[in-house]
Amino acid sequence: MRNLMKLMAVLVFTVTTIAATNAQTLKFGHIDLQALVQVMPERATAETEFNTFQGELEEILGEMQKDYQAKLAEFEALGTTASEIKKNAKVAEIQDIQQRIQNYQQTASQQIQQKQAELLQPVFDKAESAIADVAKEQGLIYVFDAGVGNRTILYKSNQSVDVLPLVKAKLGIQ
Repeated sequence: MRNLMKLMAVLVFTVTTIAATNAQTLKFGHIDLQALVQVMPERATAETEFNTFQGELEEILGEMQKDYQAKLAEFEALGTTASEIKKNAKVAEIQDIQQRIQNYQQTASQQIQQKQAELLQPVFDKAESAIADVAKEQGLIYVFDAGVGNRTILYKSNQSVDVLPLVKAKLGIQ
């Protein structure tokens, strides 16, 4: 019975010591992911490519709107002397152009979102990979995004490691 009590006391002491040691070594980090992405050279390249793509889409839309304005001017130029058949034909042309413009705007909006995601995904992947590498090197068990507008962190202790400078160094960014 005494041996059992000693064994139990040693077991409790050991478990408590291990738990206390593990609790003291937990390390957390934080980073402003958007701030990191903003300084990455790959983002600037992606932004340039995106702006070019968006400009091409806007150019096509501008041509469609010029065509619409021209058809509208033709309709207004008909005046009161034109027959109903001619007026109805011009109205139908104008409505067709309006419908094409609306369809194009919807399609272009979807294409813009897809292109932006396509171009930025590799940038975020690289950033997240570097964050994971730094977290492993620093022995962090979690890294939270503490960027502006990110409400996942309600409190940040001074003991939390800001990994932004470390990740920037990992990526070779000044």
